[in-house]
Formats: sequence, C-alpha cells, structure tokens
Amino acid sequence: MKFLEQQGLRFDWKIVSIIVFSTVLLILDRYNSFTFWKPFDRTILYLFTPLIIIIVVFRENPREYGFQIGNWKAGIAITVGALLVIIPVLWLIVRGDGSMRAYYQPLIGPILPIYTFFDLLGWEFLFRGWMTFAYVRKFGAEGLWLQAVPFAIAHISKPEIETLSTIFGGFIFGWIAWRTKSFVYPFLIHWAIFTFVVLVAGGYFG
Repeated sequence: MKFLEQQGLRFDWKIVSIIVFSTVLLILDRYNSFTFWKPFDRTILYLFTPLIIIIVVFRENPREYGFQIGNWKAGIAITVGALLVIIPVLWLIVRGDGSMRAYYQPLIGPILPIYTFFDLLGWEFLFRGWMTFAYVRKFGAEGLWLQAVPFAIAHISKPEIETLSTIFGGFIFGWIAWRTKSFVYPFLIHWAIFTFVVLVAGGYFG
C-alpha cells in the first residue's frame, strides 16, 4: 500500500473492502452450497456477512447502510406506485417470452413466497444497502450506477431480456433505497416481482 501511495494512489479501505468482499461473496454463492437451502446460503452470505463487517470491522451503525425502515411514507408510496406500473408489463413479457417461462416455471412450489423472500432479502441488502450507501457517499450520484453493474453481471445466467433490463432496474432500485434511506422498499418491490414472475410462468394469472 505504501508503494502505491508513493505513486499517488490512495485507497479508501472501506470501499476497497466492500468491492472485494461483495465480489468474493457473489463468487462463493455461485460455486458453493453451505446449507440445505440456497436461500439460507444467500441470507448468510449477503445479509449477515456484510452486517458483521459493518459492525465489527467498520465499527459503524448498519443504519448508515440502509438497514432501517427509513422514510416509510415515501417508501410505501413508491413501492405501490412501482408495482402498479411494473406488474402489467411483466405479465406481458413473461407471457410472451418462452425463455422466461422455461427459467421460472420450475420454481413453482407451495412455499414460493418464503423461497423468494429469503432468496432476495440478503441479495437486496448487498446491492441496495451495503454497496449503494457506501458508493453514493464516496462517489456521489454515480454510485447508483456503480452498484447496478455487478447486479447486472450477476444476472447473466438468467433470460436475456431480464438481464438486459437489470442495469436500469438496478439503478432504479438503488435510487429508491437512497430516496427512502432504506433497502427495505426495493426489497419489497423485488420480492413481489420475483414471486409474480414465477406465478405467471407457472400458468397463473391467465
């Protein structure tokens, strides 16, 4: 590090830690299973691990990373408004795209809302909590785009139409988190979207 500083390169160790650890966590999730259920793996990797780092290593309050209810009035209004716009569009896309139906139909099951809840809880905190709040504080508004890039890359194995949308969707989710000072509302939107897509792919809702 001293050598790099002599070359005029100075690093924010917390930002570096977030970049490195979040990348490692995504890789570990892709190649490993740690419990009997993948959503539990993701809750441990993407929620508990960042929280431990924030509290023990950074010695900060998780509220500074959106781990709070935040502006609940704005959050509820944005959540309801977003879903009213997104749900009809998703219905049309999933009904008309065979790759979406083929990918999501196998996820249909009696505990679908529980599965999608735990699958996305840590996922949203990683991107819209840990990354978003750290990056925006460090880099300004561009931080909203920066957190959307790994979010989009992490979707590469999913249907193309979905993956292409995630750079913009990730930005919007990041903005919602920053606007409400909480990762909860993008999580709620994402949870509803994920559950709805699976149901439509499985033949529900027409």
